[in-house]
Amino acid sequence: MKFKLTYGLILALAIAGCTVGPRFKKPAPPAANGYTPTPLSSTSCTANISGGEPQRFVQGLDIPGQWWTLFHSQPLNDLIRRALTNSPDLAAAKAALAAAHENVLAQHGSYYPSANASFSASRQKTSGQIAPVPNANDFHFDLFTPEVSVSYVPDVFGLNRRTVESLKAQESQARFALVAADVTLSANIVVAAVQEASLRAQIDTTRWLIAINNNMVQILREQFARGAATRMAVAAQESQLAQTEAALPPLLKQLAQNRDLLAALSGGFPDEDLQEKFELADLRLPRELPVSLPSQLVEQRPDVRQAEENYHSACALVGVATAHRLPNITLAADAGTMALTAGKFFAGGAGFWDLGAGVTQPIFEGGTLLHQERAARDTYIQAADQYRSTVVTAFQNVADTLNALQHDADTLKAASAAANAARVALELTRRQLETGNAGYLDILNAEQTYQQATITLIQSEASRYSDTAALFQAFGGGWWNRRDLSEK
Repeated sequence: MKFKLTYGLILALAIAGCTVGPRFKKPAPPAANGYTPTPLSSTSCTANISGGEPQRFVQGLDIPGQWWTLFHSQPLNDLIRRALTNSPDLAAAKAALAAAHENVLAQHGSYYPSANASFSASRQKTSGQIAPVPNANDFHFDLFTPEVSVSYVPDVFGLNRRTVESLKAQESQARFALVAADVTLSANIVVAAVQEASLRAQIDTTRWLIAINNNMVQILREQFARGAATRMAVAAQESQLAQTEAALPPLLKQLAQNRDLLAALSGGFPDEDLQEKFELADLRLPRELPVSLPSQLVEQRPDVRQAEENYHSACALVGVATAHRLPNITLAADAGTMALTAGKFFAGGAGFWDLGAGVTQPIFEGGTLLHQERAARDTYIQAADQYRSTVVTAFQNVADTLNALQHDADTLKAASAAANAARVALELTRRQLETGNAGYLDILNAEQTYQQATITLIQSEASRYSDTAALFQAFGGGWWNRRDLSEK
């Protein structure tokens, strides 16, 4: 009666088991109504210049999965496609996701009983001082024992359920780590391509300025030979030429290093010269820019989703640590036969079996389990604060990018006007120098002003493209519109 009552009690506990620890509740979206104090509508326009088109901010506009195609550059599309295929970082992230998934499946096995089969064979001799073991009264005998053992640990307090919950959250975390790596890779390639285009434009401009300076040096030398210019004027122009020539090697170095970066991002080596080359004139600025709702941002940003899943995992691990302090119940059964010869395995009376149940309650562990539970709760609090910090940083990132795009357009407009004025001034000063109506200081100032204005203009053009790519990344990169990245 006692045996049946004990098993009935254990079975009732197993069926009506609870799950200890806090239940995870998905964080509510932030209460923010937008990203900037004043809503943005559109950027200013700069006519007759690459990247000078106005851009319109569209609330709720969805982001395509391959957002980089909006720049209408086939070389850029080809490079990103190759990078997404060959990147070792993405391959590593995919392997990490596969490993996390297998860990979930492995832990699911704890929901079921475990069964093991064993077989042992031995030759034995018992002491003559005691009665022989076999019923044939032999002191020397062989013993063959095939046996099947089954054990089951009922998840009474949810130890296994919380462990699976934590591992599932870790799998989701690995999934969003893959998404983040993918989006970051494509954005980095776009920015690096824009940087290459900017450097090429700066190099072309610098070479053009070198040619102008050479021409000015030649004019002044001729004037000096006729006595119409001083040696100081020639020396000053030669110094200006040398300074302009000195600006070229650093630009060439940056271009070479940028090409190496693009090769590495696409999964190749620097000795493999890329076929793709980028010019600012070959890129098209997207005219409509998405502005996701604040409630959507926390669902779209892979870093926020990673932080959320880390928060979820930490919550489940509190339950794991709590369950370790509670009783652990084990059910076990064994069945088999024991015979002196292999041919008598199934002979009458050779079989044996046993059923058992056990309960283990930790009593004294030197405070280990208690402090492990407290540590798990503190980690849970830490993960909650890290999630909030990630959300705040995400909103800051979006706000910074929106403000940058607004000011980029204004900067480009001002830079274009400055470059046009400097170009006219330089041309007029050159003509006056040829006729002897301008001094060498005038031409030096005009050249320096034009060089600085032109480089600033090129960099302002590039900033609009780079910050546009940053905006797509800031809003999550449209991964939910790609089959290879979206959740299944």
